[in-house]
Amino acid sequence: MKSAAQEILQSANAEMAAGNPEGFLTYCTDDIRWEMVGDTLLVGKAAVLAWAKRTYAVAPPQFTADLWIVEQDWLAVQGEITVQDPERGPVHSRYCDLWRIRDGKLAELRAFAVEGA
Repeated sequence: MKSAAQEILQSANAEMAAGNPEGFLTYCTDDIRWEMVGDTLLVGKAAVLAWAKRTYAVAPPQFTADLWIVEQDWLAVQGEITVQDPERGPVHSRYCDLWRIRDGKLAELRAFAVEGA
C-alpha cells in the first residue's frame, strides 16, 4: 500500500515527466528548499521553476524509482534518471532523493546523484 507521501511525489513527478514543471510545483510548498548536494541550492518555487526550465529545456526527464522508504515526514527514493543535455545528449545518472513533506506538500529535497553510474 502506498503512503500519502509516496502518492504526492509520484503525482508531482508525473507532471515533471510530462514536461509540466508548473504542475509539479503545485505539489510543493512556496518556500521549497531544493538542494543538489555538492552542486546547487534553490529556495522557493520561482528558483526551482527557472532551474527546471533550463535543465529540461530539450526534453523532460525520464526517471524510474526502484526503492521507496517512508519514515514519518521523510521519503527516500532511489532510482535512475536520464536528462537530455543540449551539448552532450542523454545524461544518465543513479540518484537517491530525500524528500521532507510538510502540510501535504513537498517542502525539502536533498538530491544525491552519480552521473554515468
